[in-house]
Amino acid sequence: MKPMVLGCIADDFTGATDLANNLVRGGMRVVQAIGVPAQPLDTQADAVVVALKSRTLPVHDAIAQSLAALRWLQAQGAQQIYFKYCSTFDSTTQGNIGPVAEALMAALGTDFTIATPAFPDNHRTVFKGHLFVGDALLNESGMQNHPLTPMNDANLVRVLQGQCAGQVGLIDYRVVAQGGAAIQAHIAQLRSQGVRLAVVDAISNDDLMRLAPALRGMPLVTAGSGVAIGLPGNFGLAPSSTASALPPAVGQQAVVSGSCSLATNRQVQAFIQSGRPALAIDPLQISARQAAGGDVVADTLAWAQPLLAQGPLLVYSSAEAKAVKAVQEQLGAGAAGALVEHTLASIARGLVTLGVRQLVLAGGETSGACVQALNISQLRIGPQIDPGVPWCHAQSDAAAGAGLHLTLKSGNFGTDDFFSKAFGQLA
Repeated sequence: MKPMVLGCIADDFTGATDLANNLVRGGMRVVQAIGVPAQPLDTQADAVVVALKSRTLPVHDAIAQSLAALRWLQAQGAQQIYFKYCSTFDSTTQGNIGPVAEALMAALGTDFTIATPAFPDNHRTVFKGHLFVGDALLNESGMQNHPLTPMNDANLVRVLQGQCAGQVGLIDYRVVAQGGAAIQAHIAQLRSQGVRLAVVDAISNDDLMRLAPALRGMPLVTAGSGVAIGLPGNFGLAPSSTASALPPAVGQQAVVSGSCSLATNRQVQAFIQSGRPALAIDPLQISARQAAGGDVVADTLAWAQPLLAQGPLLVYSSAEAKAVKAVQEQLGAGAAGALVEHTLASIARGLVTLGVRQLVLAGGETSGACVQALNISQLRIGPQIDPGVPWCHAQSDAAAGAGLHLTLKSGNFGTDDFFSKAFGQLA
């Protein structure tokens, strides 16, 4: 079997499919593994993305999981390693982006790598080292209200330097505009100055395509998913429709949403306004029902069962920032998040046992918990719905031997009509 050429480590499940989607668009056959596999995959792929749930773990745990993924990918023959994080650079003051990147560098024996979350297709651009979400700086985009990883600084050089032991520099837009040779020359200059990681400006896909040749042969690349659009060409691959082919879709349809991002909140409201059935799950309600001996999961599945035959339905805990903060003040941020994740994951599994075979999951933490509850070990990556969000195909014991189509949507991705659009594409 031909070995993979690119081995990828993603710090959450939606980010992993986001990366895989861009690689597939470039002509790579991609498999996404859920967690570090215990043995070699039994299918052929040009790239394998190991999806971890390490974004919000303690730093030492995130490093340990990432190094375990690296060892597995190296054993499969990966020629280059790609550490993928969110296009909004989600992290805490301590990490985990910087510490994981430096641990991977040490394990690979390399003294330099780049960092850029730029993804212009989803309006994430980096200019003079500052990250913009649309026309707003990161810290004015709504990400400052993220319940787990609030981002209050758009200066990525400063953010990354705060997480790293090594010196962080910048490859600015003027260098990038000159192309691969100029970028490589600037990298050599930065290395001579002791810089170990360099944030790279990118305000368009053209910038990412100019960057890609400069990354050929670099042992480690760290980035959001945007850089991936140019990497397949480094391995002699070109776009092909066969790379994204999936089996035909069957079965009933549902959405499970736990993201509280502005984009997902708009998508939830658009779905409700379309007249489709939707049920809100509130953390305080879950806590109260548990205290009274009730079962929110059973209640939700009883509500869903007679409705599934009529078309897609939505179960959501998405809420505005003020409401999320009020819940966190009562239950604690960690406890509230864990309660919602566990409940939504149990609901997702229950929906699949009821016959759902087309499942949209919204939110990184939600997607990770649901995929684990469904005992999914790997995903085959299919066609793109919106930039960064593809349909996937997997096997789950909850599906009674049938295949399951699902999409793992990052909270900030997708148009307002994403939920309806996703099912329409499969139809």
